Amino acid sequence: MPAKLIDGTAIGDKLRAELQVEIRALRARGVTPGLAAVLVGDNAASATYVRMKGKACDEAGLYHETIRLAKETTEAELLALVEKDVDGFHPENVGRVSIGDPAAFRPATPFGVQQLLLRSDVDISGKHAVIVGRSTIVGRPMAALLLQDGPGGNATVTICHSRTRDIKSVTRLADILIVAIGKPEFVTGDMIKPGAVVIDVGVNRVEDPSLKKGYRLVGDVNFEEAKKVAGALTPVPGGVGPMTITMLLYNTVQAARQWTQP
Repeated sequence: MPAKLIDGTAIGDKLRAELQVEIRALRARGVTPGLAAVLVGDNAASATYVRMKGKACDEAGLYHETIRLAKETTEAELLALVEKDVDGFHPENVGRVSIGDPAAFRPATPFGVQQLLLRSDVDISGKHAVIVGRSTIVGRPMAALLLQDGPGGNATVTICHSRTRDIKSVTRLADILIVAIGKPEFVTGDMIKPGAVVIDVGVNRVEDPSLKKGYRLVGDVNFEEAKKVAGALTPVPGGVGPMTITMLLYNTVQAARQWTQP
């Protein structure tokens, strides 16, 4: 039986609808949550992501602004502009997330993966979760969230990376396999435990002359092979991607909520 698809777009839409209740309540009290993005230089991918954030804020009824700085901007000048870290990348947030502080801002992509699992009724507690990739943006905070004591946590976690020996023997132990290694279709069907839940965080462009745009998007998992083995699987696009901006909105509302509390 083909793997069940985990629809990140649908889950993200539902979560945004839930956020609307709190956004309306805050606005009724005279507080409009807002997101400020600081864009340094002219990186096209970053500019696209910032535009997507702005569009999401407009749809959610949040205030937003983009502060554009020259690529020559110094670190000190940049830090002088930054206040709340709703992306969750500051070392202070990283530490607070690692000890399970509920007031910390959880990094949007790992937080989105956790919500995908919870809202797909995946039983995480006691399961073996294997994370492929040890980045400070996804892999390491993902491990911290899955290890926490509470909903969405209590997993036994293993992290694999580029120096892991015989990585296939490790990934095949996973009840939950989360792949964020940045290599197109790196995980093949024979690397997956039959029936495992597979979360593909990767988004990669590969050349495809048959398409007008000349490329197609693929994940870090070979989707066609994985769907024959896994029990549940996220597609690319339409899986983790929509959840990242959704959880950034969640963190923005969380920041406003905490600011209004005495």
